[in-house]
Amino acid sequence: MQLPVVYQKAKEQVFKIWTTLQPLLTVHVGLAASAKALIILEQCGKNKGYQEMDACGFHPEGGCCMLDGPEKIESTINMKTVWKNISVEGIDIIFSRDAGRYICDYIYYTSLYHGNGRAAFIHVPPLSRSVTADFLGKALQTIILEMLKQCGEERE
Repeated sequence: MQLPVVYQKAKEQVFKIWTTLQPLLTVHVGLAASAKALIILEQCGKNKGYQEMDACGFHPEGGCCMLDGPEKIESTINMKTVWKNISVEGIDIIFSRDAGRYICDYIYYTSLYHGNGRAAFIHVPPLSRSVTADFLGKALQTIILEMLKQCGEERE
């Protein structure tokens, strides 16, 4: 599902994902335009600091995702473990604790909030000659399969 670059609409769609589909895990993928050949595994979402305007010229009230929410929410997926356990030839993968206080981090926090931490966020580079859609798809598949291993361990 493609989410809009609009805070309120994205928030509504994330809520809808959790209430209607009730997934075991939701994996969000966002574009990191400045990352040329780098995949970034995000560990947590932040609640405050959203001052940048969205595609419609708005930002959240008080620069906040959830007025009653905690400052940050950690994913139940240990992204550092995912990062350590995988390798994708031809692209660097890094671990991060800051998804950037724009729509990506906003969506991630909202999903972590509604999913009780059962969400993940991956920043990907723009497509290029070296990072093709096929290549990126295979890299994401490798990463998500590693995440699902953790979900399996959690259920046992």
